Amino acid sequence: METRRWVDEPVERLSDTIGRQLLNTDRMTIARVLLDEGAVVPEHRHEHEQVATVLEGRVRFVVDGEEREVAAGESVVLRPNVPHAVEALEASVVLDVFSPVRDDWLRGDDAYLRG
Repeated sequence: METRRWVDEPVERLSDTIGRQLLNTDRMTIARVLLDEGAVVPEHRHEHEQVATVLEGRVRFVVDGEEREVAAGESVVLRPNVPHAVEALEASVVLDVFSPVRDDWLRGDDAYLRG
């Protein structure tokens, strides 16, 4: 059994307001996304199923044009290829689980997050 601790995982700074930690398995990617208040993940879409769970804070999701505030302890389920964006309404930590593995992130093809 492999055990990992988030505290030991490096934080990749994607922008001044967004950080990310990653764990990958053969079939999924788990990301711990650190959002400063006001951080914006612009609208994008991907082939992956995603479950986003807010661990701390409060964010606004816009999914296929529908807006919803999501607070700590709540999750959003995203189907593949559905356009979505996120805005941190306060400093937040979001745990994202993706299937299949985010090969685009491993290749560095995530320009929508950087900048």
